[in-house]
Amino acid sequence: MKTRTKKIICWSAVALVIIALIVGIVLTDGLYQSEEEISEVMKDAVLHEENTINLFGLEVNPGLISAYAVTLILLVFALAVRIFALPRFKTVPGKFQLTIESVVGWFDRLAKTNSPHRNSFLGAYIFAAGSYIFVGTLFELTGVAVQATSGNSVALPAPLSDINGAIAMGFLSYFVILSGGIVSNGLRGVGRTLKDFSLPISMSFRLFGALLSGLLVTELVYYYIALSFVLPVIVGVLFTILHALIQTYVLVMLTSLFYGEVSEPYEKKPKKAKRKTSAAEQNKPL
Repeated sequence: MKTRTKKIICWSAVALVIIALIVGIVLTDGLYQSEEEISEVMKDAVLHEENTINLFGLEVNPGLISAYAVTLILLVFALAVRIFALPRFKTVPGKFQLTIESVVGWFDRLAKTNSPHRNSFLGAYIFAAGSYIFVGTLFELTGVAVQATSGNSVALPAPLSDINGAIAMGFLSYFVILSGGIVSNGLRGVGRTLKDFSLPISMSFRLFGALLSGLLVTELVYYYIALSFVLPVIVGVLFTILHALIQTYVLVMLTSLFYGEVSEPYEKKPKKAKRKTSAAEQNKPL
């Protein structure tokens, strides 16, 4: 009987919340008017031409401020782990040590699996790149607001939702792949890497398109007052978490695969020995 009463109370509370949201939407729909057209909102979310940030006298995209903030967060966290946590690591790990070792071990195994011949630097790079993409994407959820030069309040986006940040990450990964080919096979490794000249472009626009799509969908939901209750939270969180996981996995997997391909040692194919003809065969009449 008590269980049934609790269920009735829970469902009644849910129904009251839904009714309250519907009433709020109906009553406030006519009170809000957007100052910008939806096309302008979407365009500025991509190009950042209007809502720029003043950084020491220079007008920069909000994505650059996000990139600096995420980099600083990761560096401070790494320094704190190195100074305070690492000396206390034990043979039987605790929860924090187990989490750190599991993450580092996953990237290390990924590097060794896809590039068995040369993987020490690859493991460090994909760990750093993956951490930056994951944390940078989740950084959007903090909703840190800054004032733009236009006077508007702007929430700092994910660093890689800016096309410049995505291109930088794509080309950096490509140069790491190129370095692996040069170290392992010299000029032959350069040739192996350059044949996939479209790789940095595909990496860049894959990151940019995936992260920007979540931003645009959230902007679109926020723009319409009828959809701006509760739904943006669900949409924003789901898109952000999914993109953080998927794009981190895709970039580190592609980087490790191509790095392993170009760094594989080149093996010369043995030349076929010429068959010697005997004197009898040479003097044999045609």
